[in-house]
Amino acid sequence: MPKLDAAQRFKAELLNVSSKAALAELLVEACAAMGCSWFALTHHIDFLAGPEKGVRLHNYPEEWVRWFDEQGLGVNDPVHRASQRRAAGFLWHEMGTFSRPRRGDRAILARARHHGIYDGLTIPTHIPGEAHGSVSFAWSRGSSATPEALMFAQSLGAFVFEAARQLSGGGAANDPPRLTDRQIECLLWAARGKSDSVIAQIMNLRTDTVSEHLRNARSRYDARSRISLAIRALFDGTICFGDIAKG
Repeated sequence: MPKLDAAQRFKAELLNVSSKAALAELLVEACAAMGCSWFALTHHIDFLAGPEKGVRLHNYPEEWVRWFDEQGLGVNDPVHRASQRRAAGFLWHEMGTFSRPRRGDRAILARARHHGIYDGLTIPTHIPGEAHGSVSFAWSRGSSATPEALMFAQSLGAFVFEAARQLSGGGAANDPPRLTDRQIECLLWAARGKSDSVIAQIMNLRTDTVSEHLRNARSRYDARSRISLAIRALFDGTICFGDIAKG
């Protein structure tokens, strides 16, 4: 198992990597050092819908990746969902301790095993204004991810992802719709559970003006309800939970 001084060498090389091919070679070396077979760094987006919007580099079996994309698992894959609940890395076989499984997760993991992907670890990467991302390493049958491998991968994860972002010319921006200050203020009060008439009193506006602000905000987000509007605005950072709690 590689030691932290080996991680320092990898970091130094990552800072000077000049191409995706060179980065992939370094990741193959990291896999060899940890005794695993696969690597994948990716934004958690639908790559069939917008392949140019995200960063992804991997050596997974193409058949697995094709099925993964066809099922639209970029956002809802169980490993990706688990990483969105963590700041630090984790071992896949421990996901059940902090991430509630959904119907269908077992079938997804079984399909991965069918393609030789049995266990792994993931390092989350959360960059404000971008889609969630992660760096994962996976083991084939007969071996498993270890705490020592996790420590090694954790020391590299942020550097690996940043190198890929720079080589790709930036990250996968959520590209949020731009709301006016009035629309955001109305949205915040709506997220706090206030009705249009109450918001109108608070903001000294007409009720139909508030309704129009919220209607236009929903239109920009293509959201059918206040709830979906608030969720999407929270997800892309237009508003945050702290803003809502202040009300």
